[in-house]
Amino acid sequence: MEIKGKVVYQNIATGFWGIIDNNNGKWRVTNMPVSLQKEGLQVKVVAEKVEEGFSLFMWGKPIRITNYEV
Repeated sequence: MEIKGKVVYQNIATGFWGIIDNNNGKWRVTNMPVSLQKEGLQVKVVAEKVEEGFSLFMWGKPIRITNYEV
């Protein structure tokens, strides 16, 4: 899937990076590249959904980035 939006940092529990897409959808990235870890950065990513049994983070749908553009 392709997601366009902005990078956000969520200071929940141990903290994590996510993306809020242009439709206000929330995506929790499980493998955020260091080069994208900038609050407010506009990105376009290609990602796949991740199945999780349990997560401490009650925010967004988990995804894994496979490709991206800044």
